Amino acid sequence: MKQIAVAVVIIVAIISLIVTAFTINQVYREEQRLTEDLHYRSTLLADNLKGAIEPNFSTKSSSDLQQLVNKLDAEERFVGMNIYDNKGEMIATSSSLPADLPEASKIAEESMDADKANGTFVKLNQEKMYLLAAPLHDQESIVGALMIAQNASYIDTRLTEIWRNNLLRLVIQASLISLAALLLLRWIIYEPIHNLVEFSKSARSGELNENAQNLPSSLFFRPLVKEISNIRRSLLEARVTASEEAKLRLEKLDSPWTAQRLTEFIKDVLKDRTIVVVSNREPYIHTKNGRKISYFVPASGMVTAIEPVMEACGGIWVAHGSGDADKMMVDEHNKLRVPPDEPKYTLRRIWLTDKEEAGYYYGFSNEGLWPLCHIAHVRPTFRKEDWEEYKKVNGKFAQAVLSEIKLLEKPIIIVQDFHLSLLPRMIKNSRPDATVALFWHIPWPNPESFSVCPWKKEILDGILGSDLIGFHTQLHCNNFIETVGRELESLIDFEQFNITRHNHISSIKPFPISIAFPNHINNQDANFDPNKILKSLNIKTKYIGLGIDRFDYTKGILERLKGIEIFLQKNPMYIGQFTFLQIAAPSRSRIERYQQFVREVENEVERINKLLKKNGWKPIVLIKKHHNQEEVYKFYKLADVCLVTSLHDGMNLVAKEFIASRDDEKGVLILSQFTGASRELKDALIVNPYNGEQTAEALKIALEMPPTEQTKRMRRLRETIKNYNIYRWSAELLKTIVNLEQ
Repeated sequence: MKQIAVAVVIIVAIISLIVTAFTINQVYREEQRLTEDLHYRSTLLADNLKGAIEPNFSTKSSSDLQQLVNKLDAEERFVGMNIYDNKGEMIATSSSLPADLPEASKIAEESMDADKANGTFVKLNQEKMYLLAAPLHDQESIVGALMIAQNASYIDTRLTEIWRNNLLRLVIQASLISLAALLLLRWIIYEPIHNLVEFSKSARSGELNENAQNLPSSLFFRPLVKEISNIRRSLLEARVTASEEAKLRLEKLDSPWTAQRLTEFIKDVLKDRTIVVVSNREPYIHTKNGRKISYFVPASGMVTAIEPVMEACGGIWVAHGSGDADKMMVDEHNKLRVPPDEPKYTLRRIWLTDKEEAGYYYGFSNEGLWPLCHIAHVRPTFRKEDWEEYKKVNGKFAQAVLSEIKLLEKPIIIVQDFHLSLLPRMIKNSRPDATVALFWHIPWPNPESFSVCPWKKEILDGILGSDLIGFHTQLHCNNFIETVGRELESLIDFEQFNITRHNHISSIKPFPISIAFPNHINNQDANFDPNKILKSLNIKTKYIGLGIDRFDYTKGILERLKGIEIFLQKNPMYIGQFTFLQIAAPSRSRIERYQQFVREVENEVERINKLLKKNGWKPIVLIKKHHNQEEVYKFYKLADVCLVTSLHDGMNLVAKEFIASRDDEKGVLILSQFTGASRELKDALIVNPYNGEQTAEALKIALEMPPTEQTKRMRRLRETIKNYNIYRWSAELLKTIVNLEQ
């Protein structure tokens, strides 16, 4: 509809320009006609009056001429007249005219000089007047001049009337034409095209049984309808073929896992059962800027991993609605279909008060559990009031999930991460028939570290409400089982990695999460030019290093910067030739430790740049901004080396995203040994981020690595991700869940 409104505005603007141009021309011509007519009538009148004045002009006195003017004033229909001698001095005047009228004297003199009638328009008593002067003659010479004044205000009245009438016609015409254009565009053009678009979307999204009765049947659209129908038919055939191929590959683990294969796997294994994913973070956040509402995908490894799964599987995703425009986009049940451009599953939003968000999210989750689980030397903070909000919000999530599954038989609920550790037990207590899985996206610390949490037993009991508990690595599984063994009464089966508590069995298994590979992003940038991005950042160096993280003290950004400083000091030949681009998305900015960390990074960047800058070059460019996936992948593709130096990380998907983006099979990954990804990505350069000299040496090796060696390593890394992508991860997780029920 916005396009229709724009089209109507353009039509009205064009009509207005045309009408204005014609009106200006009409007014000009009418003004010329009326002026010429007034001049002609004034000239005739002057000639008649001259006949009464000229014969005795030289013999009459001023008083006689004044009496004559008074007499003619009474008899003629004009405003007034003046009589001047041949020196331009006024010798008689009408009482209706002011004695001091400079324009009258001037035109009288000009008329005598030119020996012909001369006229002009003037303002007299706020009215438009036409003054005409004609020379007076005796038998031999010019003896004076007669000036008459006529009311010319009717000319302006006539011109105003023309403008008013034409503007009225413009309004009427524009309204009628706009209405006609609106109806024409809406029903004859927009509606058919809209139906074609919806028809195409349904085909692309797999809803191929939608009838085509709304498609336009007019001759104008017939070729387009035919072509789209052919494309739809071809797409149907391709989907059927892909579905058959996916079914054949279901039991062949060595064949690539794709979204289509996962979809077929779910149909085969889960039948018609609905998957419900629960997380704190939502996959799409709607924001309002003025009257415009837009959305973005948050910087979250969990969202990056789970979103492709939901697109392939459908189902319901329950999450906290955190955007300032989120409530404007949901229906009466707080739901909407996503992704916005091509809906494939349902997002159910729940709402938190500021107090709940402060205590549950910023407080207990991110000042307590986050530093507790990440061994990054930041002391966790536990407050009783935060714990109360954490319990309350977990209960709120439980109510939302239970309302979604109340009509479902044997529902499958997959809870995501440490924000919702109490949720599995809450759901299981209300719906024992539900199968509940919890995937813990961050590390699980050793038992000694976890024991400092005041509510450790409640958290462990909540987690053990799950039928399946997943971690990234076997080490995290071991730590969890050892923690439960120390803190709770339970039966632990170390051979099967099961924990039995209150006659309920929880299975603990590693599922190293991955990303969508192949993905659709690489196919969108065939004309990608890295020089444009570098030019916009004023980067002119030969080599580019890249770091992409949230602003988080666990990501090892400060340690990374120290390694870069050491590298440049030890290898001065790279000064002016190497630039490190650090992209850091703002994160948890309400927490004081995060605010402090941002300041520390900014100060360190400023210090290093000041120390090493040369001829306008600076070694580090810091960008504090969130970027969407398409933008991030462009940065990945222009980098010679990517540094992932987390001090402690469950997996770290940035490392895998960098590899997935490099379809040119170039670039080098430097990876921290403290990431879960380091256990899979053996062809990366593995470093201890606390050792700045080791990071510096790895950076030198990466920049000087021969292209053939880069290609060999990158191919193996890409093969690793291809063999174990997010679709295979999801299939193994879901298959394990189903097997637990048997």
